[in-house]
Amino acid sequence: MEANNFDTIEYLKNGNPRQKEVYDVLIKSGIMDALQQYDPLLVGTIPINIDIEDSDIDIICCYDDSSEFSGNLIIMFQDLDDFEVTESTDNDAIIAHFTIDNFKFEIFAQDIPTRQQSAYRHMMIEHAILSKHGEAFRQEIINLKNQGMETEPAFGMLLGLENDPYEELLNYVI
Repeated sequence: MEANNFDTIEYLKNGNPRQKEVYDVLIKSGIMDALQQYDPLLVGTIPINIDIEDSDIDIICCYDDSSEFSGNLIIMFQDLDDFEVTESTDNDAIIAHFTIDNFKFEIFAQDIPTRQQSAYRHMMIEHAILSKHGEAFRQEIINLKNQGMETEPAFGMLLGLENDPYEELLNYVI
């Protein structure tokens, strides 16, 4: 698996068919441009090619003011199918969901710089693990996800992590 610059979405243009579709919908919708002031990053399973059929397009953002961010999400996306915005008190996050062209989107934002958020850190670590362990390992992750397992627990199981995989992956030494 070649190294990607995950700071932009340009690598998707040369990706697998689903990544190319995601690139097209991101460009056509203008979402990344609309969110630009919040340092948006595409994260999750699609960038690292372990997505399954019902995987969301996950975008993380960083806000200074949660109320302003939430209000801007409503202004920008309220007319989209399945739109909803919620606030998570568990991790002080604003989360929006909507659908464009049969793609489910999740925008997740905190007042933490995007490259320091767990979703980005997990993706970078998972990308490195996939690069080290190869195609058979990637297929095992996808198989576990198709059986209903979440991404981090799937990595945890295959890597033999004994405790919370969300926490252990953040400190995993490759």
